[in-house]
Amino acid sequence: MDPSVNIDQLIAGIKDWRSKTFAEVRSCILEADPEIVEEWKWMGSPVWSRNGIIAVANAHKGKVKLTFAYGASLADPDKLFNAGFDGNARRAIDFFAGDKINRSALKNLVRAAVAYNQSKSKKKAPARARAAPHSKRPA
Repeated sequence: MDPSVNIDQLIAGIKDWRSKTFAEVRSCILEADPEIVEEWKWMGSPVWSRNGIIAVANAHKGKVKLTFAYGASLADPDKLFNAGFDGNARRAIDFFAGDKINRSALKNLVRAAVAYNQSKSKKKAPARARAAPHSKRPA
């Protein structure tokens, strides 16, 4: 099944405030960059990627958690990260009932994650073959 359809069904199956919050988080992610791809991994987790994983979202009891794969490497000027500080790579945002999503700041954080992934993929790209030295012409 199409990952986007799976995510639609997941959101529709949540019967409280988390459904609306999850949908709004998803909307922000997709609006941040039109080349972001939705995936369905790990037996039922929505994942957004571009040049690597950007973030994973899950609805937990009492919250919606958005975990950025490389959040520890991202600038967070709006202080959105409020969870996951114990790891070396990931950072998360826990959304609770009544929280207002700062759409602009979340989109900027997603864009920063895309830029980070792109910089990582450029570093991993194979080095261009060096040009062969010019041979001297016989005199």
